[in-house]
Amino acid sequence: MPITITMPALSPTMTEGKLANWQAKEGDTVSSGDVLAEIETDKATMEVEAVDEGTLGKILIPGGTENVAVNTPIAILLEEGEDASALDGFDAGSAPEPAREESDGASKDDAEKGGKNKSADDTPKPEKQSVAPDTKGSSGPAPVTKDGERIFSSPLARRIAANEGLDLKSIKGSGPHGRIIKADVEKAIASGGAKAAAAPEKAATTPAPQAATPPPEGNYEEIPLTSMRKTIARRLSEAKQTIPHFYLTIECELDNLLAMRKELNARSDDYKISVNDFIIRASALALKKVPTANACWGGDKILQYKDFDVSVAVAIEGGLITPVVRNADQKGLAVVSNEMKELAGRAKEGKLMPEEYQGGCFSISNLGMFGIKEFSAVINPPQSAILAIGTGEQRPVVKDGALAMATMMSVTLSCDHRVIDGALGAELLKHFKGYIEEPLTMML
Repeated sequence: MPITITMPALSPTMTEGKLANWQAKEGDTVSSGDVLAEIETDKATMEVEAVDEGTLGKILIPGGTENVAVNTPIAILLEEGEDASALDGFDAGSAPEPAREESDGASKDDAEKGGKNKSADDTPKPEKQSVAPDTKGSSGPAPVTKDGERIFSSPLARRIAANEGLDLKSIKGSGPHGRIIKADVEKAIASGGAKAAAAPEKAATTPAPQAATPPPEGNYEEIPLTSMRKTIARRLSEAKQTIPHFYLTIECELDNLLAMRKELNARSDDYKISVNDFIIRASALALKKVPTANACWGGDKILQYKDFDVSVAVAIEGGLITPVVRNADQKGLAVVSNEMKELAGRAKEGKLMPEEYQGGCFSISNLGMFGIKEFSAVINPPQSAILAIGTGEQRPVVKDGALAMATMMSVTLSCDHRVIDGALGAELLKHFKGYIEEPLTMML
């Protein structure tokens, strides 16, 4: 029997993505492990490999299609011995398909909080299973009409419809074979229609969607949101609405660090250490000195991690991404430098794996190269702190009662007050300043 290939969930928080292109074409014979297509998520472009052997019988979603919901059928694979005639009357919505690694309704909090302790080896291996039950992470099995006819819809669409009290029978599906997807339900919500007759209380108490503030008059170009920009908007809105931020600023003298950097870079062509590399290592060592700050908010508990990982914000086209330097306290400056260059390069190419940009409790955002003297960064949930780095510049300072010139750098620590109190944040900055101003201590 033909096998349905569905849109995979390539990260714990992915609900939809762009099917960038097909690497295989209809009629191609594929083996397990062959690359079928490339999927663009909110953070990277990733390859989708075949799980089963067979012939790619039909492509349901063409390359270049955006906003394809997770678990939407995208192609049909013919098993050994089957030909195109097996597709006659075949319904991709009710056929066997490879098991999904993560469903539409998977808990984002659980995935993000536990992501640090999971590795690629923990991911369940795909298996064949029928899509008919389709209850994992959804609001229940696919609904049926009074005549017993099944209403084909994605789990995410069913959950949203259930929460909003919508009648799926009144919604026209735009997915393959008329399948109702998330976009169809959202359209119905926006239009105010398709309310379920059986849920008058729900309909009465559900507030109507708020209209966006009209834009000011004038000529403008409407730019559709990318998956990355949608995710940035959602996560940072969540951060400012739910995380009680407070900010601590300290000044660090850089002259000793700059002199050591110059001397180290002159010793070898195998590395070129940047000021940011010193900052990454100093942050990890400061966290090691204050391990209670190396933690995340867990709802009814605080999760204190034993590995001192540091995320570093990297600007890429359309947004930013935070690759993680794992166990930065255990790595020398040259190792940190080369690893960070490699991660940043692949980040800009959109080729980072999820485990390379997820996890960690602490981030660094450096705008010093743009001449920014000082700024306050927004915490990236579920992390508990982010360090905003300003530019290093010559400023007048007082040393031993006399006026002198020194290269100074302002840094501002944004803290989640649920996890890090003022005194704890101040202690963390004190140790960070010590490592920056006496960089030899990073070598001990």
